[in-house]
Amino acid sequence: MHSMNDFILKNVNSNLENELEQIGFDKSYLHKAVDKFRYKNIKIFDLTLPQATVLKQTAISVGADCALHRETITSKIEKTDCILGGSFSQLKKISQKLRKQPFKLSKLADLIDKNLDFKFNPLTINATVFDFTRPYIVGVLNLTQNSFSDGGDFFEFDNAVKHLFEMIEDGADIIELGAESTKPSSSPVSAELQLEKLLPVLKLIKEKEIKIPISVDTRSAEVAQKCVEAGADIINDVSGLEYDELMAETVARLNIPIIIQHSKGTPENMQINPTYTNLMDEIFIKLKNTTDFAIKNGIKPENIIIDAGIGFGKTKEQNFEIISRVEELFALNFPVMLGVSRKNLLGITDQSNEAKDIFTLALNSTIIDKKINFIRVHNVKLHKHLLKLK
Repeated sequence: MHSMNDFILKNVNSNLENELEQIGFDKSYLHKAVDKFRYKNIKIFDLTLPQATVLKQTAISVGADCALHRETITSKIEKTDCILGGSFSQLKKISQKLRKQPFKLSKLADLIDKNLDFKFNPLTINATVFDFTRPYIVGVLNLTQNSFSDGGDFFEFDNAVKHLFEMIEDGADIIELGAESTKPSSSPVSAELQLEKLLPVLKLIKEKEIKIPISVDTRSAEVAQKCVEAGADIINDVSGLEYDELMAETVARLNIPIIIQHSKGTPENMQINPTYTNLMDEIFIKLKNTTDFAIKNGIKPENIIIDAGIGFGKTKEQNFEIISRVEELFALNFPVMLGVSRKNLLGITDQSNEAKDIFTLALNSTIIDKKINFIRVHNVKLHKHLLKLK
């Protein structure tokens, strides 16, 4: 028992609705009250000074706040980024007030509302419905001789097929085939050589009437075209539509989902001293520009999945910063994929895949807690079991 003169304090960071109910709060007002206790900070880029000034005044008027560049008041700058922070209830009030303001702030109001209430529409791929109520496991099948994790293990057709069925049995939601290693310092593989490995596996998948969605990891529009014709359902372009200028229009014409990854440089040079001024801002803006480009070229927004590109032009420290801040990418309003499986950031390059899978599992446990949409893994069985524990 504690003394009546003692105060006991506990942080409440989740299950707000349940916590309010537990203290006996009025149930009829519960849903609306939650918005008063949920807080969010939103970064808004490139506001003009009139826009920034009105936004600041509006935020203060509802008890929230908006941080601006210190020279906004002196007009020594032309534009400023800002951090708008407040409860969901306050942010919704700010949005309502902005609709009556000039300087195109009604458009900003729309974006704030979307940021607060965004939900993914279900995505149907080859009769499989992805409703984004849980993370999905993408099982990686490398048909290469020089993959960083299992190079050569599944290069032969029979071994590849055996592993394909193992991953399906283990519960993969998507199988991803790749015939071009994009590990650091690797060289491009011709479309012809990629197809030589990919098409026989896709043919077997079609013959066996396997319904699980199949993704193909390629930077080549020609490979994408021929693989989709052979039955593939998704394309994963680790170059973010930059390697092959025909990729965007090809994917748009095929009307299939595309995974657009952030990368800095090419596999040949991407790990040579990658530097960023503001890591997450630069990744965010690059993905924003790339997805805008994709949509402009006819790719449907609902067909876009984004990936921050762990290990693609990032140091170990930068990779871990991405993992700790990956929720910032959710504001782009596309499902997010992340792949850390067996990569160099684990710091155990010389150890066995079994050891790498244990460290991968530990790291992916934290990533899953951040409500990630897709995790790309080599060991499906371990991760399927992890999801059952969550």
